[in-house]
Amino acid sequence: VQLQASGGGLVQAGGSLRLSCAASGRTFSTYDMGWFRRAPGKEREFVAAIGWRGGRTYADSVQDRFTISRDAAKNAVYLQMNSLKPEDTAVYYCAARSRTIGAVTTPTSYDYWGQGTLVTVSS
Repeated sequence: VQLQASGGGLVQAGGSLRLSCAASGRTFSTYDMGWFRRAPGKEREFVAAIGWRGGRTYADSVQDRFTISRDAAKNAVYLQMNSLKPEDTAVYYCAARSRTIGAVTTPTSYDYWGQGTLVTVSS
């Protein structure tokens, strides 16, 4: 089972990026999918999640700027990031969990993790 995150890069403040996470090895249509990030010198933090039924949850810091979506046919999840700020700079990780135990915001509730993609927002 693998999760492959991509789409990171360097963008100016106010710009946009779209992250993708491609899943392979099994069908993730019944999995909750999440995005987390780790900024330099900080702990990993929750960004957004989408449940297998389509419910969405966002961190307060990205609400109304980021949008998470999924494509079951492509076994993929996306994170559209708009109005980016320098404080959004981080390595972004996608994750998947098979059981709805615990909050979707809790990293330890996820079973699978991607390798991360770096997002750098310049001021």
